[in-house]
Amino acid sequence: MKLKDHALSLAFAAAFALCLFGQSLAGLAAFNEDQLAHGGATLDWIGFVTSSEFVVDVAENWQSEYLQFFLFILATVWLVQRGSPESKKPGDEGQGDDESQLVGVHARPDSPAWARAGGFRLWVYSNSLLITMGTIFLLSWLVQGLAGTVVYNAEQAEHGQPAVTVGGYLMSADFWNRTLQNWQSELLAVGSMVAFAIFLRQRGSAESKPVGAPHAVSALEAE
Repeated sequence: MKLKDHALSLAFAAAFALCLFGQSLAGLAAFNEDQLAHGGATLDWIGFVTSSEFVVDVAENWQSEYLQFFLFILATVWLVQRGSPESKKPGDEGQGDDESQLVGVHARPDSPAWARAGGFRLWVYSNSLLITMGTIFLLSWLVQGLAGTVVYNAEQAEHGQPAVTVGGYLMSADFWNRTLQNWQSELLAVGSMVAFAIFLRQRGSAESKPVGAPHAVSALEAE
């Protein structure tokens, strides 16, 4: 395996690991400072990264990121934006026919096995990216709800307030404040990328049209 053939994935994996580790250190310091200020017990690193305090912050970011990609993947099947390299060209809306998708009898010899299959296996593989993104979103959102309930109830106990159930927390303002502040930022980022890429360029990037491509054409039309 040539590492350079996988450089993009490896670079982002490394950056992710560094950021997650950095978050754990900064979060631990902030948590212990707060605990000391309120006369509470501090935690070591292992105790913190396995605590609901850390898990809820990680999960709420993950779920919003995967929701962003789930919605974007789904939307770009049926919706277009003229001139954006993030969109198919107008007129290509929809899932495409078997020939254009290289499935069934139109599959190539080196196509994935399930692309050459039919029935349920072909349907699953044809939607596997959306299914995976949606599943990770739902699981992350569930973890956020469970961990968030523990954190919320700890804060309730500090103020002499009654604890709530998981269902009660999922209906609370705290849960939706955490959720919606992440959703709105992710949707803004995606929408901005779609719009900015119509008129702006980054030479050499797969996310940009060629520098000299007209604003009104997509990346495919410019080839």
